[in-house]
Parts: sequence; C-alpha cells; structure tokens
Amino acid sequence: MTGLGDARMTHHSVPHLLSWRDQMNSTGSQTDLAPGAFAVDSRGPGAAPRGFDTFRRGWQTQIGDVFPLPAFSPATIADFRLKGRVARVRDVVIADLHMASATRIADPAGGDRDLVEIHVLRRGAWTLGGLPERYEHTVSTGQFLLRHFGRQMPFETAPHTTAQFLFLPSATLRSLLGNRTVIGPADSAEMRLLTAHTNMIQKTATDLGPAGVHAAHSTLIELAKAVAVRRFDDVEPQLAPALVLAAKDLANRHLADRELSPAMLARELNVSVRTLQRAFATAGESVTTYIRHRRLEEARLALTSPSGRWSVSELAAHWHFVDSSHFIRAFKKHYGQTPTEYARSTGSAAR
Repeated sequence: MTGLGDARMTHHSVPHLLSWRDQMNSTGSQTDLAPGAFAVDSRGPGAAPRGFDTFRRGWQTQIGDVFPLPAFSPATIADFRLKGRVARVRDVVIADLHMASATRIADPAGGDRDLVEIHVLRRGAWTLGGLPERYEHTVSTGQFLLRHFGRQMPFETAPHTTAQFLFLPSATLRSLLGNRTVIGPADSAEMRLLTAHTNMIQKTATDLGPAGVHAAHSTLIELAKAVAVRRFDDVEPQLAPALVLAAKDLANRHLADRELSPAMLARELNVSVRTLQRAFATAGESVTTYIRHRRLEEARLALTSPSGRWSVSELAAHWHFVDSSHFIRAFKKHYGQTPTEYARSTGSAAR
C-alpha cells in the first residue's frame, strides 16, 4: 500500500503498538480530541493468537467510539495476521492495512450507524454484501468504493489484501451521495489528492496541534467531496497542500520519463497548469524547480552508487538535461561542485 513502508512497525513475533497518544485539548469535547494513532504487526510466528487483542486495544484506546470495531468471526479472531496503522483526526478514521489472513464479520445483520466509507484496494479483494442495488459487490485491486452506510454491512476480505479505509461523518457528505455507490480507479485525479493527504496525516497525526488538526480534518472532508462529485475544487486554497503532495508523488514516480512536465502533472491531476503552479507557489517553489532538483538528487546518488559508475554525459541524458554542459552547471549551482568534483570528494570518479 502506498505509504505503508513509511510506518515504523516491528517485526518481532509478538504484536507491538508503536504510537500511543490520545489527549484532550482545551475544550475537551469528543470532536476536538487530539488525534490518536497506533500501528500493529501481528504477522510473525506465534503472534496471531494475541494479534486481534492487540489490535482491539489499540483501536479502543486511540480511536474510541468514533467508529466501533465490528464483530469479527471466531475464525478471523483466531488467525488475525495483520500489519497496519490507524489514525484518527476528530471524527475521521484512516486505516492502512495489509491483512495477511482472511477476515469476515461474524454478525451480518450488524447494528445501526451513520457513516460514509471509502475503501481503496491496492491488492486483493474486499467483498461487501447487502447493498440495495445488488446483494454483493467486490472491490478489486486498483479500485475504490465510496458510499454512505446506515448500518453495518457484512464483509469479508481475501488473504493478503492491502487496502486503505476511511470512515467519515455523514453530515457533510450524505447529501452529495444519496443512495449512490461511487466506484472508480484508485489512481483517479481526486483519489491521488486524497491519498497524498491521508498519507501525510498518517505520518504526522500525533504531532498535530489544534490548528493542524482543524486544517487536516477540513481538507479531508473537502477531498472526500471531490471524490464523491469526481471534481477537484481548484479555487479552494485549503486544498493546495494536498495538490502539491500528490504532484510530488506523481513526479517522483516519473522522474526518468522524458514527458514529465508541469503540463503532464496537471493533466494527470485534472487541474490547470496555472492551478498547479499556484499551489506550488504557496510552498515557495515552482513545479519545474522541484523536478530539476529531484533529478539532480538522483544523479548525485548515482555518482556514488556501488552498483556501477555513470559518466557525466550518461547522467545528463538519463535525467533529460539538454546536454552535459547544462547538467554540469545545474549540478554545481545546486551542490557547489561539479559532478566530477563531487564524485572525487566522495571517493568515486565520474567519467
């Protein structure tokens, strides 16, 4: 799953919670709780029998009543092998989970609830039953599902399912959804923005102050609305940080592509180039500068790579500089040395 590799999770045989924080702020109300977060890994040998109890304790302590855990089947509880991290920002819960074992709800009837849920499948399958327009729907790899649920739905997952789940309050989203089930690709422009923002929250949740909590929560709701209506509000300044994060993530995955440009990123994120440039400007840089600096950083790493030496001309061509002279000037301006000087100073030698 995107971002799971950044979580600081143990690999011991006993499941271990890594982050505990759940303090009241000055108001002390339920919706103004400081963010809560925990991570767990119960995939090691002998961990499964206690894995569910560890996960449940973390959920109850850090998430509380925002979204109670459903009643899982005895088979699920007995073989609960999972790696994941969960964060709460006010009344929104984000769960990034890799479920090594299968899971199933014990009581399909469930209880009443009033939540909007987003299921984003990176690998495997998540099957939900009891939707009005069809008895069963399976969210497959590379898909997302967004829907308002008024009661607990039966569900099960295949082994080795990796997914992100968002549980959101229905008040601001129910009117947009009605009885619709929104299904689409997990790499759609709106989902890219939402994913970038949720990944940021997962990394920083317990360090957010009251202002940060408010901004993170408000942006989550606005981005969920964008997924619901399949349109990003490009005049909403609050969403600029999420747009920058999504653009950087996309750029990082296409650094070696000759076609990488502000226009390509804007097209993939379904915004205008001007909107993208304006969002980057709030962070004090341009899109083009970010791409150039990232390419220079990759070239710098390649200069000292133990797997083999690159010539200056090879690096210039690979990272799409006009020619070797342009590459050398850009490198020296950024790092204070030419590529050859840098390689020599680190014990390598660029040809």
